[in-house]
Amino acid sequence: MAFPSAFALIFFLLLLLNVSHCKTVKRDAKALNEIKSSLGWRVVYAWVGDDPCGDGDLQPWSGVTCSTQGDYRVVTELEVYAVSIVGPFPTAVTNLLDLTRLDLHNNKLTGPIPPQIGRLRRLRTLNLRWNKLQDSIPPEIGELKQLTHLYLSFNNFKGEIPKELANLPELCYLYLHENRFTGRIPPELGTLQNLRHLDVGNNHLVGTLRELIRFEGSFPALRNLYLNNNFFTGGIPAQLANLKNLEILYLSYNKMSGAVPSELAHIPRLTYLYLDHNQFTGRIPDTFYKHRYLKEMYIEGNAFRPGVKPIGVHTLLEVSDADFLF
Repeated sequence: MAFPSAFALIFFLLLLLNVSHCKTVKRDAKALNEIKSSLGWRVVYAWVGDDPCGDGDLQPWSGVTCSTQGDYRVVTELEVYAVSIVGPFPTAVTNLLDLTRLDLHNNKLTGPIPPQIGRLRRLRTLNLRWNKLQDSIPPEIGELKQLTHLYLSFNNFKGEIPKELANLPELCYLYLHENRFTGRIPPELGTLQNLRHLDVGNNHLVGTLRELIRFEGSFPALRNLYLNNNFFTGGIPAQLANLKNLEILYLSYNKMSGAVPSELAHIPRLTYLYLDHNQFTGRIPDTFYKHRYLKEMYIEGNAFRPGVKPIGVHTLLEVSDADFLF
């Protein structure tokens, strides 16, 4: 009776031994070694050996996560951030076809995102914020069908926001603030059924809210909408109240005008409303002052009638990217 148990134990140990000696697939090892040769000393000193997933007594390279597929190991995550990487986006990264997470934020990367980025079909998180990346976002980014988190803020991107972003059905969080984008926000983004957070603040965008929500049922899951510090015009359409999940509406420092519709106060969980430094007129409907969840409403820098009062203590709203990473 003990023989089967002993046999099973031996088989299990042999299996572990085999897994421990799996080699990293040559494609990934070559790509990581190409990246290693182009990075600064801060990363290279921790990348010991030729196998990024570890070999024998050597640990996996810092910031590299691997998983076993059959007889090989593949790289599934690459996190190399805040280490002052200088130079262009490392194109060899796009050969890591099993990546689910790529985090190169807070470095000094320059130049464009290469169109080959579209090869990373399993990517779920792409974090390139706080770099010096330039040019337009390649339309190939719309090929990353499993992407849920996209962080491109605090760079020097220019041109229009590509409508191909609307091809990302799983996208939940889209950060494009602090760049040099021009033109209009593609209204096609409103068709994204899972988009919760859209931040395009501090750019050079134009257009109206009416254009943004032109499609019926736009932005069904959206909670936070940041349009601040751009050149948006026109008024607040009553149809904006159809965004029933909206909690934060940030319209500060634009060129918007007209009256604030009372329908906006019917958004059930509206918590922060920033209207300041526009050209709004009239009065604030009383329903806003009776709203159950509305904590802060900024109204200064407009042409409201005398007697209109703000709501809340008016501490600056700070929302960290880290709040939405997972």
